[in-house]
Amino acid sequence: MRIANHIYRGGEGLPLILLNAYPVDHRMWDECAVAVARIADAEGIPAFPIWAPDMPGSGESGVPTAEESGPQESNGSYPQALNRAGEAYVRLMREGGYEKAIWVGLSMGGYMVMNLCRIHPEAVAGLALCDTMAASDGVGGEGRLATADACERSDSLEPVMHFAQPQPGDSTVKRSPAFVEKMTAWIQDQTPAGAAWRQRMTYGRADLSDVPASIDVPVAVVSGTLDPTSDPSVMRPLAERIGGNAVFTQIEDCGHFSAVEHPETVARALVDLVKRVQGL
Repeated sequence: MRIANHIYRGGEGLPLILLNAYPVDHRMWDECAVAVARIADAEGIPAFPIWAPDMPGSGESGVPTAEESGPQESNGSYPQALNRAGEAYVRLMREGGYEKAIWVGLSMGGYMVMNLCRIHPEAVAGLALCDTMAASDGVGGEGRLATADACERSDSLEPVMHFAQPQPGDSTVKRSPAFVEKMTAWIQDQTPAGAAWRQRMTYGRADLSDVPASIDVPVAVVSGTLDPTSDPSVMRPLAERIGGNAVFTQIEDCGHFSAVEHPETVARALVDLVKRVQGL
């Protein structure tokens, strides 16, 4: 798989690698990455690399071919695709000259970094899990395949545009015209085929419920109180399963896209993670 990388800044030491959510691309990290660099500089932390690769099927990363994706189940899911994407991320890191990184994932990106702890624990120096979960979707995951089918059938992104539209109970930021405009533009820049592929990959992922207890590196766990799928009732127990290595951050009046809705708060959690990894 080809992954397009975006470098916010260079530096020394371990890179902080930010993995995007669905159905957008690396730009969801723009404000947060700038805040991470500013806060780290203010605290006297030597400049470290900050990267944000586009997840396969998003942004400038192409839609993986059938050969790259691996076998496809009769329901359309790709049971090997998450692992194969993980290999591509690790290859990107190593080609950049690094053996380890601090991996950050939000939502679908969180599945990816948690899976890296399973398939390449030696490449993980620390990780942040934002608005995500360890369990597989179960029966509820059938909606992913329905969305994938709808995107392909209509050759449009209309089936996922609801991510940009305010819903009952959403945060103040998510209901703002600025957020709606930004998310709408980001989603419209994706491809229907890429949106479908990412859902088929995610449906096919393994259950990662056993992974948190195996993590022995510093971890940041971030959750918005208004997240409809990964609120503190989901994320706090996840942090507890990880144990003493995890620091939990709860963000009030925040939905699923915490790094977009409250970039400064997420950035502070990430800088704290970097400091713990570096032993500062």
